[in-house]
Amino acid sequence: MEHHIPIRLGMVGGGAGAMIGNVHRIAARLDGQFDIVAGALSSTPDKAAASAAAVGIARSYDDFERMAHDEAARADGIEAVSICTPNHLHFPVAKAFLAQGIHVICDKPMTATLDQARDLARIAEGSDALFVLTHNYSAYPQIRQARAMIARGDLGQIRLVQAEYAQDWLTEDTTSKQAEWRSDPARAGAGGAIGDIGTHAFQLARFVTGLLPERLAADLSSFVPGRKLDDNAHILMRYATGARGMLWASQVAPGRENGLRLRVYGDKGGLEWQHDLPETLIFTPFGQPAQVLRRGGPGSVVGGSRVPPGHPEGYLEGFANLYSEAAQAIRARQAGLPMPADLALPGIRDGLEGVKFIDACIRSHRADAAWVEVSS
Repeated sequence: MEHHIPIRLGMVGGGAGAMIGNVHRIAARLDGQFDIVAGALSSTPDKAAASAAAVGIARSYDDFERMAHDEAARADGIEAVSICTPNHLHFPVAKAFLAQGIHVICDKPMTATLDQARDLARIAEGSDALFVLTHNYSAYPQIRQARAMIARGDLGQIRLVQAEYAQDWLTEDTTSKQAEWRSDPARAGAGGAIGDIGTHAFQLARFVTGLLPERLAADLSSFVPGRKLDDNAHILMRYATGARGMLWASQVAPGRENGLRLRVYGDKGGLEWQHDLPETLIFTPFGQPAQVLRRGGPGSVVGGSRVPPGHPEGYLEGFANLYSEAAQAIRARQAGLPMPADLALPGIRDGLEGVKFIDACIRSHRADAAWVEVSS
């Protein structure tokens, strides 16, 4: 890998002990592309300072707007920021840093509401700074392999898209910190399971196939008494090409720890990938024996690997791939060069599509799972 001076990175949210904050920090540091130098890890000064010290961040803030202003004014200020907050803060934090010309790397979903997503898209398009959305599963090598195979026509005309993401951690009522904000409409937005994990399944299907549904019908459920947001979703999707899709997202499926799975079928063959076997892609050409495609094996068309095949890579490396690609994009922007053609970074478009998906699901559910148009 070409050696560069690390990009100075800040972080908002994701204090010491926060799962997603730790993931972002590990991923940012894994390839030596970023140096995390500042953070607003809490709105309480003492907690912010303690968290910053615990994770090795030199400059601590308790206000993200002051952090954006002060860092932009420093000669050694941050060049990019990671947003690891609950969903309701994604919009104001991203807006504050984009306004200062600081590149934004944001966790999904992009915003809590569709109006915010549209506003942020306009802000990002008018800014010199980049906006990256961390749909990390799209950076797995075998997902990139599937995308390349579909693009070159290995499956023929796509007919069926099946995406699912099933977990069990909300099967019972729980008061954990992670569950508390994800079940609160004021902080999570209108979607529960569809916002938290359904958007991952939706983006993965979109990323691999290139298809975006025109209409959908969503049946959302809240099985745990008193839960304000959905914990299970069954969604039918129709595409302009004539293809049909189904998406299942659940956080009340006992035995499913992190069951992300994608299956795509065309008139010439099919592909199947699942998260607990991330290095394997099953290709089923019609009328022929199934082919097991392994990361880095014969026929591999993409990179993104750090260790030889047989040494498993996965979740953290997927995040790190996005961070390394974000570093390439940031350096190209700083040098006044065009975005490298081989990058497949999720960004504003993906974020807006994800929030439009959530909005359509909510509208359909409120109309008793009626078919609705996905907002253009």
